[in-house]
Amino acid sequence: MSKSQDLAICLVSGGMDSLVTAAIANTKHERLAFLHLNYGQKTEKRELKSFHDIAEFYGVPESHRKIIDVSFLKQIGGSSLTDDSINVKNYEGDKEVIPDSYVPFRNTHIVSMAVSWAEVIGAKKIFIGAVYEDSSGYPDCRPSYYKALNALIKEGTKDGDIEVITPVILMKKEEIVKKAVEMKAPLELTWSCYSSEDKSCGICDSCALRLRGFQKAGIEDPLPYHQRPKYI
Repeated sequence: MSKSQDLAICLVSGGMDSLVTAAIANTKHERLAFLHLNYGQKTEKRELKSFHDIAEFYGVPESHRKIIDVSFLKQIGGSSLTDDSINVKNYEGDKEVIPDSYVPFRNTHIVSMAVSWAEVIGAKKIFIGAVYEDSSGYPDCRPSYYKALNALIKEGTKDGDIEVITPVILMKKEEIVKKAVEMKAPLELTWSCYSSEDKSCGICDSCALRLRGFQKAGIEDPLPYHQRPKYI
């Protein structure tokens, strides 16, 4: 199947989900543009390094890499990822409550900026690595949220033909790990930890979900960890 010649934007945080999303977008589009947001998160520098490393891997030119400072999210606070008065919590098992790592309305801010950029550069597809498995805690990772968001984009853009694509939204973490290996996506270039930039802590929510995914997939996570608990 031939690739589309249309330019597509990938939202790349530097994590595993956005890596696999970029890998999938790369199979569908000849040209990619990568967007990354610095919003005052505790691992901002390390995530930015992963963004550039992944962009290099997929041959995204500097002219098509956009890094936007949205530090107002840190000013707003309310999340352990951005608010220095809230410590990043250790993983305590699956819960139905929204964790304090949730950055209020973050994905809406992120997608809005991607849509604005898409209108400028002529992209019609925006790929984001939202995962429904996270939706018990993160309301902006639900399929229903993206359905509503796409309806808003259709109403609120010049031509109404920009669409947000969520290719991994129904995948479990172990399926994402296996997909990355299948697609030869560089998992060693990613970063998921919420609290540490030298080695992954292994005990925050993000590390726990990542490690559990690797453990269920029966694959060794290539990243260095301060500790590697068993989550299965």
